[in-house]
Amino acid sequence: MPEWVEVIIRTLASIVVLFGLTKLLGKRQISQLSFFEYITGITIGDLAAAISLNVKEAWYLGVISLTVWVLVSLGIEFLQLKSKKARDFLDSKSTVLIKDGKVMDDNLKKERLTNEELMQLLRSKNAFKAAEVEFAVMEPNGEINVLLKKENQPLTPTHLGIKVGPESEPQAVILDGKIMDEPLATRGLNRRWIHAELEKLGVSLDNVFLGQVDAYGQLYVDLYDDQIKVPQPQQKAMLFAELKKCQADLEMFGLSTDRLDAKTLYGQCATRLEQVIDDVKPLLTR
Repeated sequence: MPEWVEVIIRTLASIVVLFGLTKLLGKRQISQLSFFEYITGITIGDLAAAISLNVKEAWYLGVISLTVWVLVSLGIEFLQLKSKKARDFLDSKSTVLIKDGKVMDDNLKKERLTNEELMQLLRSKNAFKAAEVEFAVMEPNGEINVLLKKENQPLTPTHLGIKVGPESEPQAVILDGKIMDEPLATRGLNRRWIHAELEKLGVSLDNVFLGQVDAYGQLYVDLYDDQIKVPQPQQKAMLFAELKKCQADLEMFGLSTDRLDAKTLYGQCATRLEQVIDDVKPLLTR
């Protein structure tokens, strides 16, 4: 067999074996690497390349070496799951870099970080002043996590005492001009609803690149033709405006009647409707 053919066969076999072993190691091997996992990843890649090109050596010896490395890595992962001491030894512990706005110089030297590198890491977390940071910690995988002081944190509805309704993930119901029945059924909708909504928007199904339905049953579409502007759904805004109009009508009826009992009834209904509007406002005005 010519060597170039053998190299092709060995390379294809290495890809299959490496893919299978990497799947066995799991997603952690390609995301947050510990020191040992980093070494394992480099070594496995080097062994796979050696199996592909070293035609003078038996291919199965490389596969055996790969298998040993993978088994050792799996054993280390199981050991880490069972023992905190093993986790601390292999992955090391998190290191506090900033506490109460003060840079921990000794910890910075321990991680061999310069001031410039620390500021770069802070900027990646949208923190531009060390004094504004309540707590900054370097995780074992080298990532830095930052907690700003309360007065420097972004304003949220919780700070304003505003209740925000829960919202589930949007469902992609149209992909490449084709209706996805399973996500559509998840929202309790059907194809007839899709066609009716597309007719309201004035677009055809085959021109829709992506269509999503949010938790409130509103359809958002992205078209192949970028020159066409699609109007945004207005159902929530229209419902909110209608509720406000009903409240205003009740108040007007109460002012226009001379009967005391009717005036009281209209006033009570307007007050209750106002409470309902306050409850649903977070859902209808975002």
